[in-house]
Amino acid sequence: QVQLVESGGGMVQPGDSLTLSCTTSGVDFSSLAMGWFRQDPGMNRQFVGGASWTNSLKFYADSVKGRFTVSRDNAKNTVYLQMTNLKPEDTGVYYCAGDSRLPTLARGSANFWGQGTQVTVSS
Repeated sequence: QVQLVESGGGMVQPGDSLTLSCTTSGVDFSSLAMGWFRQDPGMNRQFVGGASWTNSLKFYADSVKGRFTVSRDNAKNTVYLQMTNLKPEDTGVYYCAGDSRLPTLARGSANFWGQGTQVTVSS
């Protein structure tokens, strides 16, 4: 059984930083591209960022470039999303996802999904 479990969400103030983690099991993590998606309060889900299985290729949404960083530790079957200078519009449920190809993730599709973790940015 494939499981992707996110952690690290919470409520922060604008300008704060937060790091999300996603640990996987039941799948060969090192063969997957991994990414993060955000579903906003209006239920729109968008790709935030992702990394290839080698961690050598990364894509980001324009809205988070320079503020968010995706990294992965294949030895720990874990992918991270480091978020800095958070803004209220970053609020949403963040989902971890995995697929064989990073471009597929960037287009919004994935074979595997986590359950999500809430991030709220508010003063």
